[in-house]
Amino acid sequence: MPTLLITGANRGIGLEFVRSYAESGWCVHACCRHPDKAKELKEIPGDVNVHRVDVTDELQVANVARSLRDQPIDLLINNAGIYGPRTGFGEQDYQAWSEVLQVNVIGLMRTVERFVEHVSQSELKRIVNISSQLGSIARNRSGAAYPYRTSKAAVNMITKGLSEDLEEKGIVVISVHPGWVQTDMGGVKAEITAEESVAGLRAIIDNLTPEQSGHFYSYDGTEMPW
Repeated sequence: MPTLLITGANRGIGLEFVRSYAESGWCVHACCRHPDKAKELKEIPGDVNVHRVDVTDELQVANVARSLRDQPIDLLINNAGIYGPRTGFGEQDYQAWSEVLQVNVIGLMRTVERFVEHVSQSELKRIVNISSQLGSIARNRSGAAYPYRTSKAAVNMITKGLSEDLEEKGIVVISVHPGWVQTDMGGVKAEITAEESVAGLRAIIDNLTPEQSGHFYSYDGTEMPW
């Protein structure tokens, strides 16, 4: 039975990833900050194990990694993330910006470093970092959203670095843009549902090859520019 570990699992595409992989017979380790409030997550049928993990808390991440030390992780999805203040130039809340970077960037790297050996012991050996088209420097034609944009650009750089550092372990690492999704972050006017996003992302993930490591893809399968 293949195994998934995913952060930010209690809502949006994280919740849909859990539902989709559990339905496919995977063992799922679903990580979120407040399991006691994750009613919908706990009700998903299948082999779903819920863990308390705030990716900014080194001890929590380390404790879960230690508790799963004998468990190979075929697929690690770094989904935990926050948008931060929706402000423009001249309106920055620098403390809030720092918090975005702590969750979206530092928390992601902390999770990878703690679980990389679990992934390397697995059969599939895949790491997927949830990025965004807003992290694409080439596609920035509107400015604003500095905290979120910079965090996702940093995620893409981490992906590229990991693809080089983990190549000898046989681990494939990619960034993905999930689309503009109807979630708490994306809003009700977004273009696609979480189900559509995850279906597209799974098609990419399920067919990954080593040659794709270090690349950035949209949920529809197209490659995104850095």
